[in-house]
Amino acid sequence: MTQAKPRVLVSDALSPTAVQIFKDNGCDVDFEPALGKDKDALLAKIADYDGLAIRSATKATEKLIEAATNLKVIGRAGIGVDNVDIKAASRRGIIVMNTPFGNSITTAEHAMSMLMATARQIPAADASTQAGKWEKSKFMGVELTGKTLGLIGAGNIGSIVADRAIGMKMRVIAYDPYLSEERAQTMGVEKVELEDLFPRADFITLHTPLTDKTRNIIDAAALSKMKDGVRIVNCARGGLIVEADLAEALKSGKVAGAGVDVFETEPATDSVLFGLPNVVCTPHLGAATQEAQENVALQVAEQMSAYLTRGAVSNAINMPSISAEEAPRLTPFVKLADTLGSFVGQVTDSAVKRVEILYDGHVASMNTKALSSAVLAGLLRSQMSDVNMVSAPVMAGERGIKLMETTREKSGVFDGYIQLNVVTENVTRSIAGTVFSDGKPRFIQIKGINMEAEAGEHMLYTTNRDVPGIIGKLGSLFGAAGLNIANFYLGRNRAGGDAIALVELDVPVTEEFLETLRQTPEIDSAKPLEFTI
Repeated sequence: MTQAKPRVLVSDALSPTAVQIFKDNGCDVDFEPALGKDKDALLAKIADYDGLAIRSATKATEKLIEAATNLKVIGRAGIGVDNVDIKAASRRGIIVMNTPFGNSITTAEHAMSMLMATARQIPAADASTQAGKWEKSKFMGVELTGKTLGLIGAGNIGSIVADRAIGMKMRVIAYDPYLSEERAQTMGVEKVELEDLFPRADFITLHTPLTDKTRNIIDAAALSKMKDGVRIVNCARGGLIVEADLAEALKSGKVAGAGVDVFETEPATDSVLFGLPNVVCTPHLGAATQEAQENVALQVAEQMSAYLTRGAVSNAINMPSISAEEAPRLTPFVKLADTLGSFVGQVTDSAVKRVEILYDGHVASMNTKALSSAVLAGLLRSQMSDVNMVSAPVMAGERGIKLMETTREKSGVFDGYIQLNVVTENVTRSIAGTVFSDGKPRFIQIKGINMEAEAGEHMLYTTNRDVPGIIGKLGSLFGAAGLNIANFYLGRNRAGGDAIALVELDVPVTEEFLETLRQTPEIDSAKPLEFTI
């Protein structure tokens, strides 16, 4: 009996070449780009398909995913997956893929175009001239040559912008928590802290994802620290800049000009920035070139076809690249590796220079490449929301992070475990973990201190001196704050020495409670932790 071909629905505008790739790889494909804007029609048809290929118009909501009873993969032609409910897809076992590097050059070039447009007031000068005016003196500009460009985010796109800016004889300074000194030297940029970047930069351009740490990274307080007459460009993500604060700074002259391609709310049909004479606005055109759109369309077609016909997984947001044969044995340790990396990423503030991973016992015989990718993905995710197991090694390499892997035979009481050492500019973070028979990740050592702790969704990590009364003190503080403790794990290196606590809670801790802990003399540090369980 002949096996039925996988069926793919293309509900957004992909190129004819991409559609042909599906066919050439053994898929039946229906090209219906109008469905992306017709939610009801798409909902009625989605149950018939194994794959859904989209751009940004189609919204893969929880309702749509629930109706997609046969769907196995959603492929997004582009990097952003804001239009896909990833949690809902994961619950249904649907893989979500993107194409993280297909539009880097295009976005970087748009940022450079916005820099030049703001420097020379090109859009306003064009409108004035075409209106029959000749206001030459009104549109006095500034040169880029010799000016200082401040990069916020020095990853794939940021590094391309730096290269183009250096080619135009600009000095480039860069802030990126994961940028090493060695990588900065290779790029030809000066690595600085954010507080140093603001007062030094003549131009500032953003190239960072939107995370809890980067949201509103430019607000009124940040603007006040900048040079008078600074010019700002955002072709990354809406929400990085507080638009109302930027508007006020533009009106006062603190900011001489701004180029804005992304907005807090999109489509942006109204904004406090609209109508200001010193602002250049474009409708999220960072990836809008023929070359970039073609590249990401072809990539997503190749990736989806490979999965549907051969089971190969690449650039998956919610699933590691693991073969079907090794999945049952490897998957729990992939989860462990990701959790260990996530722990260190959430407690580390300085730039990472080196990642050292030790695979002990039976773990050493597994697919350690996949495990190392999971460690890096967990480590980088707190700063880069779009990172996955495929892109994490690339992103780490771009930031000059060195990866060292060691395998050895069983050396302790556990049949196998993973030990992670992350070396930063200031400190070395160490953690180890294993998987028990229930398949759940366990922490077995933190900071060289032995303990056994199961990872929970909401946790708090504290360090302190081993003194009498600290457990009662913590319990009293949690009780006073109305926080219920689900599990409480403790460890110390010796009596009266260093001690740690991992507390699993029913809800996340608030910033106010964290500040209370940090003001408590007996507690050296307190960090909130969030894990996907």
